[in-house]
Amino acid sequence: MVQNSKMKTIGKGLLSWAAVIVLVVSVIIFTTIKGTAFFSVNNLMNILRAMSVVTIFALAATVSMAPDGFDMSAGTLGTFSAYVFAALYLWFGAPLWLAIVLTIVFTMVMYLLTMFLILVCKIPDMLATCALQFVHAGLGLAFTGGSAVSAGLSAPKWFGALHGGDNSPLRKGWTTASMNIGKSPYIIIIMILCVVVCWVLLERTKHGRYLYAMGGNKTAAKLSGINVKKYRFMAGMFAAVFIAVAGIVVTSRNSAAQINSCDSYLMSSLAAVFIGRSVGGAERPNALGTVVGALLISTLENGLTMCGVVYYVLPAVKGAVLCLALVAAYITIKED
Repeated sequence: MVQNSKMKTIGKGLLSWAAVIVLVVSVIIFTTIKGTAFFSVNNLMNILRAMSVVTIFALAATVSMAPDGFDMSAGTLGTFSAYVFAALYLWFGAPLWLAIVLTIVFTMVMYLLTMFLILVCKIPDMLATCALQFVHAGLGLAFTGGSAVSAGLSAPKWFGALHGGDNSPLRKGWTTASMNIGKSPYIIIIMILCVVVCWVLLERTKHGRYLYAMGGNKTAAKLSGINVKKYRFMAGMFAAVFIAVAGIVVTSRNSAAQINSCDSYLMSSLAAVFIGRSVGGAERPNALGTVVGALLISTLENGLTMCGVVYYVLPAVKGAVLCLALVAAYITIKED
């Protein structure tokens, strides 16, 4: 019995730190194979830059999942926010700071529809956000006239109607300041600031404790006096801010708001959150675990690409990592 208990404790400990162990082993393997080409300052910066957008999207999912929510529409809403940011900056000639603020406000307003479906209509999170994927995608393309928003491209007809038939953008190109947001070290600094905000919210405030209480048992949280709808709404608004920031960063990184530019980040961000749930035995979405998850995914993508693995195999690798993360996150719950 004592032997079995020790084995279970060791097994649980290994599962709790499986993501960190895999990350360390991956770094060792890739360094052994590629040497300084992988383990160099430049490549490490590439990994941090690549994980930045995934991390910011994943933080939005972390805040949503803390009270037992789930958002499948973050990618499409991020793309819509990217269209709005690029349009405000290029088409309407808004100053960079104003374009950023208005994009965040726009995303929060759009997220009200998500909250309406979930809190008022009482539609399950996954079903509501799956439906909203199509809504965001359709409205976004209608807004841009079915094309990307980039320097050198004309604005859609509705914009020309507002300007006496002239649909030429008011700003001809991107400035250095606007493009720097998506480049290192700025993109990494933005990621770190978002992580700090998310960590403080969830780990160092009563609001975070309430969100986790809701995630543990929503009925018990409600009976203990927590305003469940209020805090679920608050979590949604924080998620909207992170989604807006991610859309802005992607746009600045690409110097354009491309069609479906943020959609592909959804599954990577969800994988990062589920990987992070198991780190340190947290068994709940948390900011630091999410960072570890995003770093693991980006490290694997970078290392495998450098080793010559073709790009279309990478989704299978991410899927396998997500499966292992889910096993680590839920197998111990089964035992309990």
